[in-house]
Amino acid sequence: MPFLRWIRQGRRLSSIGAFVLVALGGLIAGPAPSRAQDIQSAPSFVDDFSKFDRSRWYIADGWSNGAFQNCIWSKNLVKLSDGMLTLGFEKRKLKDRDFACAEIQTKQRFGYGTYEARMKTDTGSGLNAAFFSYIGPSDKQPWDEIDFEILTKDTSKVQVNAYIAGKGKNEKLVDVEGGADKAFNDYAFVWEKDRLRWYVNGKLVHTITDPAKLPSHAQKIFFSLWGSDTMKGWMGPFSDPGRKLTMQVDRVAFTALGQPCQFPESLACGITN
Repeated sequence: MPFLRWIRQGRRLSSIGAFVLVALGGLIAGPAPSRAQDIQSAPSFVDDFSKFDRSRWYIADGWSNGAFQNCIWSKNLVKLSDGMLTLGFEKRKLKDRDFACAEIQTKQRFGYGTYEARMKTDTGSGLNAAFFSYIGPSDKQPWDEIDFEILTKDTSKVQVNAYIAGKGKNEKLVDVEGGADKAFNDYAFVWEKDRLRWYVNGKLVHTITDPAKLPSHAQKIFFSLWGSDTMKGWMGPFSDPGRKLTMQVDRVAFTALGQPCQFPESLACGITN
């Protein structure tokens, strides 16, 4: 579902400028790549959050993604402790919103390869705990995106999706055995020139091969936890949870296509065609 992510990068655009960039789309970015190596990518990495690497991560702070979001991003809700990244959501008045929420994004962009995160979410209607990649108009690129979104109204499932030039409708709800909130689970997608595959705990759950539905622009990696009063049909009706909610990330990794796997549990170690 579109979230007006044209202001997601932390550098705001006017709505007019943003929509002009979306409309120009491919004219700005040029033709879609014809070979996998044509998408330039930052190198492979593994981050176990033993420390917070500020050369890799940007923390969103002091703004929101749009009127649909009932919270303001707050750097104070991004915590690191004992090798665990925690993003928070809590009742706290910031600007014109009654709640504060959290998001981080990479400063670099990544291309074809295996993206994977090990994480655990809280539960509560009207919230979204997300691991995804994205690029868009505020980086002078068309809107491409690959998603894992846990709508915490129902932590037995995760929604996978992809957007190409701002167009989605590739979503699928898939099961998370045992629940996204009960234990840490492994979420991964493998992005190739001619195929996009999503995995939950090593199990293939969705595949896209239609060339018109495959992203073709290098993207940043995001984690976010946020809420909405208005997106009830999708996220469920929001109510004050009465406590601080969290999303925990134990590890994130990107393994470029064709590169060796970087840790024993990596999907890239054993994935088959």
